Amino acid sequence: MSLPKDFLWGFATAAYQIEGSVDVDGRGASIWDTFSAIPGKIADGSSGAVACDSYKRTAEDIALLKELGASAYRFSIAWTRIIPLGGRNDPVNQAGIDHYVKFVDDLLDAGITPFITLFHWDLPDALDKRYGGLLNREELPLDFEHYARTMFKAIPKCKHWITFNEPWCSAILGYNAGYFAPGHTSDRTKSAVGDSAREPWIAGHNMLVAHGRAVKAYRDDFKPTQGGEIGITLNGDAVYPWDPEDAEDVAACDRKIEFAISWFADPIYFGKYPDSMLAQLGDRLPTFTDEERALVLGSNDFYGMNHYTANYIKHKTSPPPDDDFLGNLETLFYDKAGNCIGPETQSFWLRPHARGFHDLLVWLSKRYNFPKIYVTENGTSLKGENDLPREKIVEDDFRVQYFDDYVKAMAKARTEQGVDVRGYMAWSLLDNYEWAEGFETRFGVTYVDYANGQTRHPKKSAKSLKPLFDSLIEKE
Repeated sequence: MSLPKDFLWGFATAAYQIEGSVDVDGRGASIWDTFSAIPGKIADGSSGAVACDSYKRTAEDIALLKELGASAYRFSIAWTRIIPLGGRNDPVNQAGIDHYVKFVDDLLDAGITPFITLFHWDLPDALDKRYGGLLNREELPLDFEHYARTMFKAIPKCKHWITFNEPWCSAILGYNAGYFAPGHTSDRTKSAVGDSAREPWIAGHNMLVAHGRAVKAYRDDFKPTQGGEIGITLNGDAVYPWDPEDAEDVAACDRKIEFAISWFADPIYFGKYPDSMLAQLGDRLPTFTDEERALVLGSNDFYGMNHYTANYIKHKTSPPPDDDFLGNLETLFYDKAGNCIGPETQSFWLRPHARGFHDLLVWLSKRYNFPKIYVTENGTSLKGENDLPREKIVEDDFRVQYFDDYVKAMAKARTEQGVDVRGYMAWSLLDNYEWAEGFETRFGVTYVDYANGQTRHPKKSAKSLKPLFDSLIEKE
């Protein structure tokens, strides 16, 4: 098994999770600033106000990337640093643009290829208050296109653009469960606003159209001279039937992926939502206008894949409730025979199962005609890691093993199944602000000492990736 000689590997982060400096150089408030200030929303009551202090430590982070041997770095831009109020008629903040321009220049000078994500969940709060943010079908796509154009123009040196990171999370966790900003849900004990049966599907649709507008803008007005590529990053788990002998469980496995990944990928590759979603959701799933379909269909130069875990899938026989977003099924860690999918981690939803990564890469490749794939996130937390002393945290053999198993599964999928995988970004370069879990969960290959000035201390896993990729990437 091997990876192509021009394979890019490195690490990924997101602006709100690492930057801090939320009131520096003209940055406006995002929905996460607002959400994290609400008591009870974040596990430890924290916010991203300081995080890893990376806005002020770009040189330090680049030096770390270089030390670890990375050839690529995926990061996101904070929309509110560029346009503090978010809209296409609002003032542009030159200080924010200058920061990211210099950061990209410095990355390139260090021999590191930037992958820029335009939207990693931190919508300008002003747009949420002005017109409902992701729920506005008319305004959101136009404002996102304007923001995207501003960045394409400012950073022509970036050749790899990602529009949205994991729109499933923004839609489902933000508008169904209320677990993520802006916290909408039908559960009135958690939120005064929200319709879990309808809003997630509206938000997802609007992000798809906004993605399509940004891609068209890039292809029409920037790609001819800049020569880069643009795509979207989607998240999804691997699936196995709870009872392999039950045809209903087998069918539910495909349905689980369709409700997570194909919800966004099918309109991009086929121009329509999956039949399984149409059958269950009916008119709650928005209908594409001809103009919207034309924008979305074919709007991927590559497929960005975020992947962490796997589940056993058991179908349900009762009719799905209106707020169901899985596809009328259960996700389990044990199958009918009592087999466990993988060991526990700090994250309730994550259990390592590397074969699932291989199998999902193959599933996606077959469904979407073997697209170019960049793995834009992959990684794991460790159970109880945050409770250990630093000298034990940096000896993260569990994470070393995870990366070894998963990267080799990816290489095997490429060599034996023809999966066209071109890059891999481990999540994450740094321990960071883990959204609703605050700072209680660590995903980084680098220990960040939050109590002592955000100092960085590479873990064993940080140093394990270069020799791993050196052993797999073809020399000629």
